Amino acid sequence: MGDEGKGRLISEVVEELRVTTGQENPVGVVIKINGGANSGHTAGGLKLNLLPAGVVDRSVGTLAIGAGVVADPRKFLWELVPVDAQGYNVTRRLAIDERTMVSDLTHRLLDLAWEWYRVNRIDQEPRGSTGRGITPSYLDEVGQFQIVYSDFLGERNAFAEKLAQKAERACKTIRHVCGVSEDDWHGFFTTLTNAELRANEEALKAGHFARDEFDFTRFKGETPFNLNIEAVIDAYWDAGTRLHEQIADVREIVRKTENSGQYVIGEYGQAYWLDKRHGFSPNVSASHTYAPEFFNSACVPVQPLHVFGVAKAYDTKVGTHVFITQVDEPHPLFDRLKRLEFGTSTGRQRMVGWYDAVEKADTLRYGGFDDLMINKIDALGHDEDWTGNLKICVAYQNTDGNRICRVPRNEAIRRTLTPVYQEYAGWKEDISTARTFEALPPEAKAYVAGMVRSVLDSAYHDEEWPESLPNLRYLGVGPMPAQIIKDIPDTRTLLDYDNPL
Repeated sequence: MGDEGKGRLISEVVEELRVTTGQENPVGVVIKINGGANSGHTAGGLKLNLLPAGVVDRSVGTLAIGAGVVADPRKFLWELVPVDAQGYNVTRRLAIDERTMVSDLTHRLLDLAWEWYRVNRIDQEPRGSTGRGITPSYLDEVGQFQIVYSDFLGERNAFAEKLAQKAERACKTIRHVCGVSEDDWHGFFTTLTNAELRANEEALKAGHFARDEFDFTRFKGETPFNLNIEAVIDAYWDAGTRLHEQIADVREIVRKTENSGQYVIGEYGQAYWLDKRHGFSPNVSASHTYAPEFFNSACVPVQPLHVFGVAKAYDTKVGTHVFITQVDEPHPLFDRLKRLEFGTSTGRQRMVGWYDAVEKADTLRYGGFDDLMINKIDALGHDEDWTGNLKICVAYQNTDGNRICRVPRNEAIRRTLTPVYQEYAGWKEDISTARTFEALPPEAKAYVAGMVRSVLDSAYHDEEWPESLPNLRYLGVGPMPAQIIKDIPDTRTLLDYDNPL
């Protein structure tokens, strides 16, 4: 669902390639493929939204932003300044594709307005938007109203005209289509100000910015539903032109990297079930979130990719998703897990539930991945408050009592399903210090094997398994980069450890 700890994977892949190739700099490019500042990654202690998590590995020569990304230039600067101050030299390594789309204030206001419309005009649950303007930015793409980063290489007047027209459309939409009240219009600017003050709290404390840098109220016009358009144009033109040297043809950078024998890593903002086509609206992102988008965003020919799937040892979701394995009632394990689970971008509390193998199986069956990473298994150990069994959802049951091993594409059907669980014994040992598979207690080994087997059983239900199976490449046993197990047996050997109750 996009919050499973993908950020830590990048540095692990770089290090593995460093060892296997014997090269000091095996990866030439880490490229952000999709989304925008709505996707939070935590990598090496850094909390990132727009920049790729590859920033933490200084050996990576280019940190690229693909054409499939929507990016606010002000947000780039808000992340670049404090990260550069820590010695990562990201600005020097950053390459923003000429066709990367510009996200701006108008998109953020529309994001808040459409959320307001859902709640106040059509009586829906809030979808849990980040307020970062991502969906309205992509709407401009399909509506042929987009501004792209190459516009910052042109004349200011041409950029100003495009942004002024965009602002006029946005304000009329907010007022006349969404029907937002004047009080709520004013409130949007306060909401954005508070959100960025929170998001940039550490940078403010470090003295990188003044508080008025994040004051959105200065963009309000003299009357409701109007903007101080000159102030908006000035702010975005200034931010975009400060990135002048970072705007590049990423197609050529990727192509030359590949031809030189170095690797290119594509980093995704969300995950399979948040894809705008394959997920369940309205709880999806506005971009394509899975492997095929690599070719569109990097603008390279279709060719073999090595794809990693990333999951947690339990499930989390944010928003109004159907969450079949969610645990709602008070439960000592899930009370503890909820204290760990807050969105990197929004700070929102995530919903928590048991590991759903069916969702992951469909990702394998229809999306495909070569290897798997599972994080946070250390969080499931026993303590003084909880000593129960663990559960894995291995199938769903419909109202007729039949088992279903696929995720129904009809949301109405999905809402009627209940989970079918297989139970595993828990463990009392602290596994956060384990660095080898052999160091895990037998119960943890069995649960790991059970997570993998249940995915394969569901993905290939009523079929023979293929000769080549994805392997569990990495097992995260804590939040720090060193807290990871890499010597997991190959899948067919690993399954010998499976031991459900």
